[in-house]
Amino acid sequence: MSDALPDPLIPEDEYRHPPDASVPLWNESWYLDAVTDDGDLGAYLRYSLYPNEGVAWVWACVVGRDRELVALVDHELPLPSDPASLDLDAGGVRLRQQVAEPFGEVSVHLEGDAVRYPRPGALYEGSGGTEARLALALTWSPLAGPYPYPGMTRYEVACTVRGHVEVDGERLEVAGDGERDHSWGHRDWWAFPWMWTWGRLDDGTYLHATKPDIDGIDYEPGFALSPDGHLTEVSGFTPHHDLDADGLPRHTEARIHDLTVRVTPLHASPLRLDAPDGRVTRLVRALCRVEEVGGAGRRGYGWTEWNQPQGG
Repeated sequence: MSDALPDPLIPEDEYRHPPDASVPLWNESWYLDAVTDDGDLGAYLRYSLYPNEGVAWVWACVVGRDRELVALVDHELPLPSDPASLDLDAGGVRLRQQVAEPFGEVSVHLEGDAVRYPRPGALYEGSGGTEARLALALTWSPLAGPYPYPGMTRYEVACTVRGHVEVDGERLEVAGDGERDHSWGHRDWWAFPWMWTWGRLDDGTYLHATKPDIDGIDYEPGFALSPDGHLTEVSGFTPHHDLDADGLPRHTEARIHDLTVRVTPLHASPLRLDAPDGRVTRLVRALCRVEEVGGAGRRGYGWTEWNQPQGG
């Protein structure tokens, strides 16, 4: 990994930032995704702080082939008592996030009470599950330096992932690919739809792209990382969605840079997010298969999210 950081990132950006007290929805978050090489098991963690609201959010889930979705979702945890700390130990959730060096390895240990859901859609209702105990012990190792979003306080890091997860004492080994991101600033889940995706194909090519669906706004940040480690900024991302009767994605076909890919959800972990003012959004996160359309027919796995504000 290069010692030079792309402007405007600095090493201190790996850690916490002072909040803007004038922005009610100011948030700082860390997203960490993982999927095994065969696509049969995946996990993710999102840890976010809302200092102006006085709360921390934690989402953690495990999905996989022939497995019930296991999810820990808590939006009412207290902020860490140490304003410089990335650790949390409250409300039955113990979370430790260790940054070995800026933009290097990151390890996460989490333990908490979760819920097993027989069908992913039950998370929208917040009912129908059974109690479960969830633990994550995973390390994300960078494949390349960070990719900063143009004009935003956000960056992504393509990674490999090693470690294990435990569900009610059942230990599941994780060896595969991942991505982590860190962002800070205004975050309004209910304002507009978006698609965010990453995947690694079987020849080692790594893709990341995102697109907010806002009239008159053409913003499509992303990157392609070649098997030899060369990172190229994506010059275009045009997704077309196939949704079922409930608005859930069957698949999305997208042009990412010079590739056309099909992104197909395999194991979903959706969330319902309720704003203080009554707005509602559905966030569909899923472990996905990513397939090249045409060409060599390469394929692989990754994670994708579709943000779907309700009522337009």
